[in-house]
Amino acid sequence: MRYSQALLPTLKETPAEAEVVSHRLMLRAGFMRKLTSGVYSYLPYGLAAIRKVENIVREEMNRAGAQELLMPMVQPADLWRETGRYEKYGPELLRFHDRHDRESCLGPTHEEVITDIIRKELHSYRDLPINLYQIQTKFRDEIRPRFGLMRGREFVMKDAYSFDVSDRDAEISYLKMFEAYKRIFTRCGLEFRAVQADSGAIGGNFSHEFMVLASTGEDTIVICQDCEYAANMEKAAVILEDEKITEVPAELEKIETVGKRKVAAVCDFLQIEPNQLVKTLVFLADGEPIAVLVRGDREVEEVKLKNLLGVAEVKMADDRQVFEATGVPTGYLGPVGLSLRIVADQEVAAMVNFYVGGNEKNYHMRNVNPGRDFQVENVADLRQITTSDPCPECGGRLELTEGIEVGHIFKLGTGYSESMQATFQDSDGVEKPFVMGCYGVGVSRVVAAAIEQNHDENGIIFPVPLAPYQVIVLNLGLKDEAISGMAEKLYRELQEKGVEVILDDRDERPGAKFKDADLLGIPFRVTVGKSFVGKGLVEVRERRTGEVEELRPEDVVEKLCTRISAELKTDYS
Repeated sequence: MRYSQALLPTLKETPAEAEVVSHRLMLRAGFMRKLTSGVYSYLPYGLAAIRKVENIVREEMNRAGAQELLMPMVQPADLWRETGRYEKYGPELLRFHDRHDRESCLGPTHEEVITDIIRKELHSYRDLPINLYQIQTKFRDEIRPRFGLMRGREFVMKDAYSFDVSDRDAEISYLKMFEAYKRIFTRCGLEFRAVQADSGAIGGNFSHEFMVLASTGEDTIVICQDCEYAANMEKAAVILEDEKITEVPAELEKIETVGKRKVAAVCDFLQIEPNQLVKTLVFLADGEPIAVLVRGDREVEEVKLKNLLGVAEVKMADDRQVFEATGVPTGYLGPVGLSLRIVADQEVAAMVNFYVGGNEKNYHMRNVNPGRDFQVENVADLRQITTSDPCPECGGRLELTEGIEVGHIFKLGTGYSESMQATFQDSDGVEKPFVMGCYGVGVSRVVAAAIEQNHDENGIIFPVPLAPYQVIVLNLGLKDEAISGMAEKLYRELQEKGVEVILDDRDERPGAKFKDADLLGIPFRVTVGKSFVGKGLVEVRERRTGEVEELRPEDVVEKLCTRISAELKTDYS
């Protein structure tokens, strides 16, 4: 490709809408342009990077024995009603009526559609196992799209679905995908971790997220420094250390705490530590107010709470909703005499003589004890893990770091197949539901995550496997026949070797060409300019390291092919 003929509209200034590094650089490098909130048009350079990810994903899925198909983006509501997800999925599912008043939705995922295909086409255990995948556009109506491709409404995704005869066979399919995903993200040149995760709206009983480690990541993940344990905050289990309680329950007392509502203010006034105070928080669980008890220095993990209650949505009540549900202003709420359902974090159940709100403005209580002073409906691990907690697997030291989810795999079990009556005959002639798995890769998000992990103050630093062009040749002497001739010669020879190369033949200042080459993140830059005229040498610069070599023109192509081949593990000969 010649730069003079390419649609590559780079920008010097960062658009005001850009919020994170990848968003800024993708707009500046001419990857994409915003059409509407959370929806982008992919320009040629951006689409080329997305296609690189697609090709890696496709090769590894095929290698793992999966077959590619393509399913419609528009899905009938009746299919989703069979599984109950049409009502439960929430507002991210874009629902609409066609001209015949038939209800449909834009697919955020395709469990119902693939299960419908399988129940019509496969009927015997001899047809199994099977794994089918697609690479296709998805739509999720995010309430607040942000961060460009990191949290858009429309995006490119690979989703795969496995069908097996038993849990044991489904485990084999799951492990195959686990290994395939590790190969995919390794080939993409990413630093990542596979972490235990919650299954969320997809469902299932076990899942892993594949997280690209980046300081700008939206998700916090928990990593053990002493073993291989890794989990997201939603899934990370808190293990309580055994402590022998010798303290005897004391007499309940009410204390006046005028104007003291916040944990810090109450603790300072009463001269206690936050771990001696229990917060009573009100959450709306599918609209029903529920009281949740956690220690004063802890935070509720909402996904753990949602899973305990078995509801579709939980959210913290605001001050007005708390008062409507309890008649008590926020900051003074406590479990003693409270009429709401009460659930408690496991830590609270083990406490003795703690402090709580007095269920009356300007009052708190001390020497409160569960069982004696109030009753708890459920006790569970409901709080966020911290670095002071031990590793759930080895007891070692934990570290919290940021990550970007780029892949998620699920063991679905039989939930979808049972609700949709998708069955096969086993070897004994008995009808059984298919055992399913689901496996997703956020293809467009992988590109954004790669940029978050690979950039500097000058622009993108693409890993070679994802770079739209592996080499850019700069012609710094358009009017000099020798310079132009050599730039053209190197450009053609690289093309003939199968290297993806762009020739910058624009009538621009050298400085502008250098800046654009850095911004675009092309791994290798070949500059034909004054050094060629004066010394007969061509400059080769690696974008990642900044290392510069001056080479004889006849050595350039072989040198670059060797370097690129090593990165891709591809033979260019």
